[in-house]
Amino acid sequence: MPAPLRDPQPMLERAIADWGGHDDLWLFGYGSLIWRPDFGFIERRPAWVHGWHRALKMWSRVNRGSVQTPGLVFGLLSGGSCRGMVFRIPKADGLETLKRLWLREMPTGVYDPRWLRCGTAEGDVRALAFTLSRRSPNFTGELSEERYRHIFANAVGRYGSSLDYAQQTLMELRRHSIHDAALARLLALAEVKEQPPPETAADCGTPQAPVYVPGSADNTSPQPSGLNKENT
Repeated sequence: MPAPLRDPQPMLERAIADWGGHDDLWLFGYGSLIWRPDFGFIERRPAWVHGWHRALKMWSRVNRGSVQTPGLVFGLLSGGSCRGMVFRIPKADGLETLKRLWLREMPTGVYDPRWLRCGTAEGDVRALAFTLSRRSPNFTGELSEERYRHIFANAVGRYGSSLDYAQQTLMELRRHSIHDAALARLLALAEVKEQPPPETAADCGTPQAPVYVPGSADNTSPQPSGLNKENT
């Protein structure tokens, strides 16, 4: 594990204080949180934020790459807009969920957690999101097409390849009718073959979203089995 960039504990304490614990907790997912939340929730909704966009511009030297061949994961960068999913966690589980989520997303303090206004068809919600600063040493800056091809062809970490991570994200976004033209163009650089429909992918072991707590509107997916460190 790389040395922490910042102590994540004060940021966790600030997030807990900002949430307050009086209402259910909302989280905004824009990358792997969509297809592998690893926490229980009672509701999820398609959502959008303005002023931020999803970008495959964060170095990964453990999970999706190595020190020798760094890989890529998503960050939420300022500017533009982003469509993703919001998850509602009951207030009784909110504190434990935040603590466990910090182990997954914030072991090195790389992200800037922010409470964002997220639009949904049922109305706006205030949700916690993991944003990335362009001043972060993990921000890649602009990469050439050739660099992306090299990363997709070679970068592999303890949770698999950067290419697989990007493919799974694009496939899950499409499953929820979320279109990300920029990500599709990047994957075209790797000459990715046409992806199977979600039903076929599920038969091949693609991770599915968790079962909702009884009373939820969506109870079609299996319950997750523990946390792994991964990026949103």
